[in-house]
Amino acid sequence: MVYSLCIKCRENQEVIQLLTLDLIPKLVRAAYADDVKTVDTVSIMLGRKLKKDYPDVSKEILQIAADYKVGADVYRSIDISPVPVDRETHDSLVNVEENVETEPPILSADVEDQFEDFIKERSLIQKFLQEGIRPSNSLLMYGSPGVGKTYSARWLAYRLQMPMITVDLASTISSYLGRSGQNIKSVFEYTKRNNIILFLDEIDAIAKKRDDETDLGELKRLVNVLLKEMEDCPTSCIIIGATNHPELLDRAVWRRFDRSIELGVPAEGEREKLFKRGLDKWYDTMSCISFLIAKSASMSAADICRLCDHIKRQIIMNESTSIDYLAIKELCHMCHFRTKDEKVKVCHLLKSYVPNISIRGISESVGIPQASVARYLKEDDYE
Repeated sequence: MVYSLCIKCRENQEVIQLLTLDLIPKLVRAAYADDVKTVDTVSIMLGRKLKKDYPDVSKEILQIAADYKVGADVYRSIDISPVPVDRETHDSLVNVEENVETEPPILSADVEDQFEDFIKERSLIQKFLQEGIRPSNSLLMYGSPGVGKTYSARWLAYRLQMPMITVDLASTISSYLGRSGQNIKSVFEYTKRNNIILFLDEIDAIAKKRDDETDLGELKRLVNVLLKEMEDCPTSCIIIGATNHPELLDRAVWRRFDRSIELGVPAEGEREKLFKRGLDKWYDTMSCISFLIAKSASMSAADICRLCDHIKRQIIMNESTSIDYLAIKELCHMCHFRTKDEKVKVCHLLKSYVPNISIRGISESVGIPQASVARYLKEDDYE
């Protein structure tokens, strides 16, 4: 009898779980379609169904729904106050990003160590303060586009378990010229009240050198506002800046950041890890991996991730075609081979992976004239 009741209870629980899971696609669909009414209805149903097995999650979901119904800010349930808005346009000045599980960025050992030191310092705030030492609460990341600055900021937010607000300073300045100083103050006041991470993307938009005579006086005043607000920011908050143009930053801004970390294009070992993560199950089945790693030396981490996505799409669409051929073809679309040795080698590689490929096919794949392809294929010393 007891055994039968246990079996029945377990079956009922599995049915409840299946019904709960069935609501998730509906919620996602409604969210993407901006269907607020359906989001509200499904959220309440989900909260009720989770009440028995996951009371904390249920409570948070129902609280979010209740806050929305009475016109309160939906972030109140995680102790974040309503976001600041421009006084005239009422547009939000920041975007709130809750921390979600994020894989570690693939970076050089030196950069990884600097990030880990920053994280460790944040865990020892009380000990630093007891010793009269001011703990780090700001860092500046700089480097060319695509090296992982924004991704690293999101990963830091996840590791530190802190919500992050992002500010696109370039668009903010162009939209609010004349009111920008007040808006920047509002953003920093919001950061101080909520003890969150403030991510200043494209910080060079408001932190340019003040000796640049071509800039407007308003932009020069913004540098002073930024410096003052950063200096007054408590250690409980974190400020992360990012720029593609470090040479434009005012020297005083550099001094306001506790750490300055340069993110560069990935070295060979990092490129190997990026391909392994990006290509997933296909990585170990490819014979051309070493070629991909070698010829992607000038590519950023974002470019390599994009290349991996292109390769996987091609593999799925062309199941009967050599995956090495598809990988090399996609690589050729993203980077140009300049030296004769590189061109000779890529032509031979494509021919070896697809023996029946025509000269025209190779030419179209790598962007090399057919006459040159024919000549390169006759050369045997391409190794």
